[in-house]
Amino acid sequence: MTTVPTAPSTPPPPPPLPLVRLRLAPHGALPRRIDGVWWPYSRDLLTQLPKMLAALPRAWGDITGVTVDAAAWSAAPGRMFVANQVVRLHKAPASPHAPDRVVLLSPGLGRWDLQVIPPDATEEAAALLTAAALDDRRPGADGEARPPTPTAAAGPHGRVGPTGRGTRAPRW
Repeated sequence: MTTVPTAPSTPPPPPPLPLVRLRLAPHGALPRRIDGVWWPYSRDLLTQLPKMLAALPRAWGDITGVTVDAAAWSAAPGRMFVANQVVRLHKAPASPHAPDRVVLLSPGLGRWDLQVIPPDATEEAAALLTAAALDDRRPGADGEARPPTPTAAAGPHGRVGPTGRGTRAPRW
């Protein structure tokens, strides 16, 4: 019986990176109330936040502070290590005048507010909330508003998304 040499097996390719459902407001000359919309897959902040931060534009800089609605998210420590840096997590009560938001702070660059769409929202509800938050009435291919566009999560500094807006003045 002859044995036939076989080529060394190559490992299977790694699974694709999870997608982040994030839609940022277009760059403009004036500051906006909402800088984007984030539609996480769950309320697990420790899992969802690093993926979202990795998908932000490079121009937003390193986010070192994040404020979230205390009642809307799972328990999380006061800080976490993301992309080789410490991100401080602040949990605050939701404002009665504002929807669920995540506030991102980057020292010296500014503050960005993202409206959070509930993870269990339907595509239709997400599209309506996105349109309302971003005043985005541009029709998609089907003539309807579009929900946050999934983007491939990138490495720590290989962020995915449009270039940063940079129009907000830092709030101290």
